[in-house]
Amino acid sequence: MDNTRNRAWRRAKARINKSRDQLNSRLVDCYTPEKNWKQMYGRSEKMIRAAQLGMAYPQVSNIQLARISLEEIHNNS
Repeated sequence: MDNTRNRAWRRAKARINKSRDQLNSRLVDCYTPEKNWKQMYGRSEKMIRAAQLGMAYPQVSNIQLARISLEEIHNNS
């Protein structure tokens, strides 16, 4: 009796254990963070996601940036 574990044996075992592998992968991937910005609720979540994406949040307009810089210059003088 030949008990070598060749490619055919590995493929047959993979077919048999396929459902078990799918269950484990579902448990690992059951939680994924929101990717749609509109569906993110909390400000802290948005801050974390913005840091991951490398973007500024909350977005500040150029007028507000200019006003803030002028206030800093005025306060330092």
